Amino acid sequence: MSETSGRPTFRFAPSPNGLLHLGHALSAFENRRRADAMGGRLLLRMEDIDRARCTPENEAAAIEDLAWLGIGFDGPVFRQSEHFAEYQAALDRLVAEGLAYPAFMTRGTVRQMVADHEAAGARWPRDPDGAPLYPARDRARPADERRALMAAGHRHAWRLDMAAALARIGAPLSWQEGTGDRTVEIAASPADWGDVVLSRSDAPSSYHLSVVVDDAAQGITHVVRGRDLYHATAVHRVLQVLLGLPQPLYHHHRLLLGPDGRKLSKSNNDTALRQLRAEGRSVADIRVLCGI
Repeated sequence: MSETSGRPTFRFAPSPNGLLHLGHALSAFENRRRADAMGGRLLLRMEDIDRARCTPENEAAAIEDLAWLGIGFDGPVFRQSEHFAEYQAALDRLVAEGLAYPAFMTRGTVRQMVADHEAAGARWPRDPDGAPLYPARDRARPADERRALMAAGHRHAWRLDMAAALARIGAPLSWQEGTGDRTVEIAASPADWGDVVLSRSDAPSSYHLSVVVDDAAQGITHVVRGRDLYHATAVHRVLQVLLGLPQPLYHHHRLLLGPDGRKLSKSNNDTALRQLRAEGRSVADIRVLCGI
C-alpha cells in the first residue's frame, strides 16, 4: 500500500553490501538538501535483496555513517528483504499477462554465445551499460518446452519480454527530469535494454522490479540518484506503466569519479566514509571532497 503524506517525498537507498563511500555521501546530501528546500520528507531504504552480500553489520555501519554526516530521515528504515511478497506479486502479474518468460541460459552460456558470435566478425548488441543483450532463444521457446524444463527443476530467471511489453503499452515513453529550476521531458528508449531480468533463481527480484514497486509503496514523488542510472529510467517507466504505478519526478546528479575515471565503488576503500573518519576527516572535509 502506498504511503502518502501530501508532502514531496524523497528516498536515499543504499545497498548494505559494503561500506558507504563519498559517492553515497554526495547523493545523501543532495537528497536531504532538496527535501529540505521543498519542505518534504526523506526516507531511508536499504536495498538488501542480495542476502549473501548484504549484512546487518554493513547496514548498521551505513546508519552510523549517515548520522555522523548529520543526515536525518523521516520514518523507519524500509528494508527490501521484508517485502519479497510484494515483488513476487508484481512478477506474477507480469507472468500472468504474458509479459515475462523463464530464461534458462546461464551467464557462462551467454558469454560463450556472444564470444563465438563476435569471433565470427559480427558485433553482438549491447545495452547502454555495455552488457550483451540476452539472446532470443528462451523467448522463442514453445510453452510446453518451458513447462517441461521448469517441471524438471532447471534453474531459471524471469525476464521481461520487452517487445511484448512495448506492444502492450503502444505509445512512446518518457520521463520527467528535473534540471535546475526546470523540468524537461526525456524520451525513453527501453528497447535498448532488451529483455531485462525481473528475478533470478538466487534473488527474488531484480533492482529494476523492486525499485519501482518500492517507490510506489513509499509514496516517493522525487527520485534523486546518480547519473549512472539515467538510462535505466527507461526500464523503470515500462514497469511503472505495466503495473499501473505512479511516475516520480527524476533528477540524476553528477558522479564522483576515481583517479581511473570510473565512478566510485565499495571496493575503493580509500573513499569509504568509515576510513575517512578513522583518518580524522571532518564532515566539512567530506563536503569539500564531494564538491559541495
